[in-house]
Amino acid sequence: MSSSAPSAPSVPGVPPAPSGPVPGRRPEPAGAAAYAAEPMDAATVADLTGRIASAVQRVIVGKPDAVRLALVAMLSEGHLLVEDVPGVGKTSLAKALARAVDGAVSRIQFTPDLLPGDITGTSVYNRQTSEFEFRAGPVFANVVIADEINRASPKTQSALLECMAEHQVTVDGGTYPLGDPFMVVATQNPVEMDGTYPLPEAQRDRFTIRISVGYPDPAAELAMLDEHGAGEPLDRMRPVTDLHTLRSMTAATRALHTAAEVRRYCVDIVGATRRLSEVRLGASPRATLHLLRAARAWAITSGRGYVVPDDVQAVAVPVLAHRLLLGPEGVAARRSATDLVRAAVGRVAVPSPPRS
Repeated sequence: MSSSAPSAPSVPGVPPAPSGPVPGRRPEPAGAAAYAAEPMDAATVADLTGRIASAVQRVIVGKPDAVRLALVAMLSEGHLLVEDVPGVGKTSLAKALARAVDGAVSRIQFTPDLLPGDITGTSVYNRQTSEFEFRAGPVFANVVIADEINRASPKTQSALLECMAEHQVTVDGGTYPLGDPFMVVATQNPVEMDGTYPLPEAQRDRFTIRISVGYPDPAAELAMLDEHGAGEPLDRMRPVTDLHTLRSMTAATRALHTAAEVRRYCVDIVGATRRLSEVRLGASPRATLHLLRAARAWAITSGRGYVVPDDVQAVAVPVLAHRLLLGPEGVAARRSATDLVRAAVGRVAVPSPPRS
């Protein structure tokens, strides 16, 4: 990851690419590229993710499933949507994840008066040089927390579309690459919906995984009091690994062996969501890609160098449920998107292991 973006053509009225370090990016140490290119096996990735999860769970106590799914989203190079009530640790989860991998983190509080330029950055006229200079926005970080994303207008929400899909920002004709890795963790409160703007389907479809943290059980809440009573554990948290190692982990996840039968299984499950009578809009082809990538990440965090159908089933609900639009029949039957995804998975035959 370079500390400066490549220079853009000099065009009148078009801001040049930043000539110095972009806010939110950490400089690369010497030899980082060679280190990041080193191969990493599944056992090493599983060990590192286990250590990262343990560190994060000292901040988010009693929620191992939510922490693992957040790591799955990171390893699959995707984005995470966290829907839950206030005070359960949505923002702390994102900050702890960034701290564990020594990444730059920025937090954007979405409000009705937030503008797209407040997220991506804007061009400012420099009277001394008589040129426009690009001032990078908070999206130039490794982990971007979009807090209460549904409180901003659709115009502002759409500013993240290019960032999430292409990992770049285009402002006034100039294109600026974002950090590597880059992950958006968006939160929204499903209870207080007055004055909010529901995420459009194009935006929801770009989130690889949706999770709900939920309330801790009494034992975990008591442990939280002990852990947080002496101070903020996030302040005491130290990085477990670095961004260069994380890139090796994501490369190993991307290259994980996936048999043709398992790939077909992913296609069949997504296709089944489109044929449900209770669903008005099923999962998209992008959802198929996200399902496969998440299954690979789930498999490698289990220490396996290959994907099995159980991995696909484990991530099917968090990957697919938020993409479904229920029709009148589903609403009348009071079926949830989670129920419908499970129904779709149940209708697809599990592939048999290949015969030797």
